[in-house]
Amino acid sequence: MFDFAWSELALIAVVALVVIGPKDLPRVMRTVATWVRKARAIAREFQGHLEEMVREAEIDEVRKEVEKATQFNLQEEFAKTVDPEGELRSAFADPVLKNPMGETPKLEPPQAAPPPDALPDGERAGEGAAPPRTETEASADSTRQSA
Repeated sequence: MFDFAWSELALIAVVALVVIGPKDLPRVMRTVATWVRKARAIAREFQGHLEEMVREAEIDEVRKEVEKATQFNLQEEFAKTVDPEGELRSAFADPVLKNPMGETPKLEPPQAAPPPDALPDGERAGEGAAPPRTETEASADSTRQSA
């Protein structure tokens, strides 16, 4: 608080005794003490509010840090560390698995051979002319016959 020496307090007491007089001095001292108590209470309340604001500011900072820490995405950070350019992800990407809920590709059923009764008489299996021969087969046959 204020720095008053004993000599200064004694000088103030002597001046108050002379100016106010001995009869009214106790009443004035009570009034001054009441003002000092009120001033101290106001100062204490002000200091308490300042400390509370500082605590709230610190709590807000801590809360922000905690929120930042809880928003940490481990999978994303791991992917950035292991595969920063996305080469592995693209190498293992399967086009069928990109949209597993989408429609699956439909395969056409194999075409069945027509029943033998539906073919004309010359085209039935084992009947009719043999398939045309290639030049290599023809030359191989001629070599066999000459040998």
